Amino acid sequence: MTDIPSPLMRGAAIRGRIDALAAISAQPDGLTRVFASPEQRRAASLVADWMRESGMTAREDAIGNVIGRYEATQDGAKALLLGSHLDSVRDAGRWDGPLGVVTAIACVDALRRARRRLPVAVEIVGFCDEEGTRFGATMLGSRALTGRFDPALLGLTDEAGISMAQAMREAGLDPDAIGQAARRPEAFAGYLELHIEQGPVLEREHLPVGCVTAIAGQTRLAVTFTGMAGHAGTVPMAGRHDALAAAAEAVLAIEAAAQAQPGVVGTVGRLEVLPGAVNVIPGRVRFTADLRAPQDESRARLVGAVRAAIGRIAAARGIAAEVAVTHEEPATPCAPALRRLIAAAIDEAGWPALRLPSGAGHDAMEVAAIMPVGMVFVRCRGGLSHHPGEHVSDEDAEAGARVLHRAITKFPELAA
Repeated sequence: MTDIPSPLMRGAAIRGRIDALAAISAQPDGLTRVFASPEQRRAASLVADWMRESGMTAREDAIGNVIGRYEATQDGAKALLLGSHLDSVRDAGRWDGPLGVVTAIACVDALRRARRRLPVAVEIVGFCDEEGTRFGATMLGSRALTGRFDPALLGLTDEAGISMAQAMREAGLDPDAIGQAARRPEAFAGYLELHIEQGPVLEREHLPVGCVTAIAGQTRLAVTFTGMAGHAGTVPMAGRHDALAAAAEAVLAIEAAAQAQPGVVGTVGRLEVLPGAVNVIPGRVRFTADLRAPQDESRARLVGAVRAAIGRIAAARGIAAEVAVTHEEPATPCAPALRRLIAAAIDEAGWPALRLPSGAGHDAMEVAAIMPVGMVFVRCRGGLSHHPGEHVSDEDAEAGARVLHRAITKFPELAA
């Protein structure tokens, strides 16, 4: 491979900046950086400094997204938007989100060093909140950028009872001005997000990078089985209406329904048993089901199969079942032209272009409301994410930078 055009694209340099961001944490022995916190504000300030050092102008919008811009050959040109998020879950890994921002800045630095401007401007955004850790509402920064932020969210409170609006004011942000963060669709030509895979596929295929085909849609269900509590020693087995036994059967049915369809996944992540005593037959069980697929048709079939299984189980056991949808997000296909651009960049960098869906949500899902989106995945060790052990090797970080740089420099040919 030829040498890279900026030392900031070196794997060690990328890791150094990832480590610098990871040091900005509310958690002394790990990484926690949430929306509208002092840590989030410090991270945004550091990223803005890096943007300016790489030849960009930098600013912060009304919700706290940090945005850099590298101008085009002509004033008023549309922009190619790059980026990812700077917030984290609690006790997080350091690569999820910041890798996309740090790598994008390194690629712009390569343009600066080459004294090169493109027919499109390049903007980079470090979104202030994707994870939704503090207030339970996800993708606040990208919702604001696309003009899809719901002001009702400002009334949400965190664990300390602080409202989102109050937290923003305490952080020096103006919740009343969030509408000013919205950008016009005609200002952009497309969006590219580089992100760790958060899964095992690239590692299994021995590849450092991959091309994302779509971001999976999600349906989350809250299920309640209501049977009859009773004494564990006196109610005969034949006469029981055990809500937990029904739930156990339903959990396995959800697993079987997901296994029956290629490409879909189903997870029961939370289960509550009531009354929860060792010598009482469970009379009520509440549990969640998270159902995902890269195509909405496949997800709809999975949801239908799960609902049917729950109904059958409840009827057979003589108990009541309630199913409520708590979250619904359609799948986000990546734009075909951007998929081809990324695949070609991977091929030119010397690797086969593996195409794979993302099972996790990303800011690209929101950004897709106003412009075409594409994503580059970078291999992460063991497919581990949202965990302190999350890791990307220097070699893989550099591979991601090479691919993103190629995609950026080839993008004007696509947009012409």
